[in-house]
Amino acid sequence: MQTQKRGGNLNYFVHSHALVESTKIGDNTRIWAFAHVLPQATIGSDCNICDHVFIENDVVVGDRVTVKCGVQLWDGLRVADDVFIGPNATFTNDMYPRSKKPFQLLKTVVERGATIGANVTVLPGLTIGAGAMVAAGAVVTKDVPAGALVAGNPARLIRYIEEKC
Repeated sequence: MQTQKRGGNLNYFVHSHALVESTKIGDNTRIWAFAHVLPQATIGSDCNICDHVFIENDVVVGDRVTVKCGVQLWDGLRVADDVFIGPNATFTNDMYPRSKKPFQLLKTVVERGATIGANVTVLPGLTIGAGAMVAAGAVVTKDVPAGALVAGNPARLIRYIEEKC
C-alpha cells in the first residue's frame, strides 16, 4: 500500500492497486484497491472510496462521503457532504443512451446527508434531497424530497425520516 504525498505532508491514502489521476483529493481521504479516479474529478476530505469504484472527470464529491464497492460516478454528478452511497449503486447521466452518439449531459445532485442504498439506480437529472434515504434496490425516476424514505421500482415515498442530518 502507498500513501500519496503533496508538499511533504501526508494528505490522503491511495492503495497501491488504485489508479488516481486527480490531484484534487481532500485530506484524510482513503481510496482503496482497483478504484479509478479520472484527472478532473474532485473528492473532498475524510472520504472513503472503496474497491472497484470509478469516478469520471466532471464529478464533485463533498467531505465525509462513503462510496462503497462497485459504484461508478459519471460526469455531471454532484455529491454533497456526509452522503453514503451503498454497494453497486448506479447513477446515470444520459436519458437516451446510444453507442457513439452525442447526448445531453444531465446533472444529478445528491444533497447533504442523503443515503443511497445498495443496488439503487438513479435516473439522470434528478435531485436526492438532504437527509433522504433511498432503500436498497430502488429505481429513482423522480426527485426525492429532503428527509424522505423512498423504496421500490419505481421508488415511492414510504414516509419522512424524523432524524435530522
